[in-house]
Amino acid sequence: MTEHVRKNKIPEVALLFWIMKITATTLGETGGDLLSMTFNAGYAVSSLIFISFFFVTLGGQLFAKRYHPLLYWAVILSTSTAGTTMSDYMDRTLGLGYAAGSLVLVTLLVSTLFLWHRSEKSLSVTNIKTFKGETFYWIAILFSNTLGTALGDFLADNSGLGFFGGAILITSILALVVLAYYYTKISRVILFWIAFVLTRPFGATFGDLLTKSPEQGGSGFGTKGSSLILFSLLVILLVYETFWKKDSRAIPVKE
Repeated sequence: MTEHVRKNKIPEVALLFWIMKITATTLGETGGDLLSMTFNAGYAVSSLIFISFFFVTLGGQLFAKRYHPLLYWAVILSTSTAGTTMSDYMDRTLGLGYAAGSLVLVTLLVSTLFLWHRSEKSLSVTNIKTFKGETFYWIAILFSNTLGTALGDFLADNSGLGFFGGAILITSILALVVLAYYYTKISRVILFWIAFVLTRPFGATFGDLLTKSPEQGGSGFGTKGSSLILFSLLVILLVYETFWKKDSRAIPVKE
């Protein structure tokens, strides 16, 4: 039996999308650290809280009739906060380490994309019109944001590149992804997910600049001040997208 076709509830993948994605996932990084470390809730408790938040927002998104910017970006934020604490729990509390944790998450993400394509015959991220397709989309988002956290920690702490070197590497790869989009025929879906994963640690470097002390090369706002700054910025972007954004040309994501 064919699944009921639903109205697309995914925003266009244009510049504003990536700015909001970096802002939301960076807020997830600082917000996750705020609860688990600053407030000493711990990784396990924080993960349970954020995963619960994820399921609540996801339920609202899946059963919504149309695209709601506030609801959509609340789910993105919840996947990022949950991803931060889940990654830290796997890598630190369970002792898997960043490399092994990243490998596990890569496997989970690739498996999700494989099952999604096998089930829906498409990996469209801009024209999802079935309940099952949207469910696969959000599972992939959760794993990709969690992977982005683990990958960023691995590059900063275990790779020998350090904070600055990791930031340069991620920025360079993202630049190559942009060039590949415009000058090659590489699958836009593959490029989308590479960019989606890498914008997570890319944003985290900005979060570190906000949270770290001046002695460490940061601005010294801490997790509280940084979370407030990022939350305010996200609210401004949401207000813009909801009330003032004019129609713009989307960047198509094809298979």
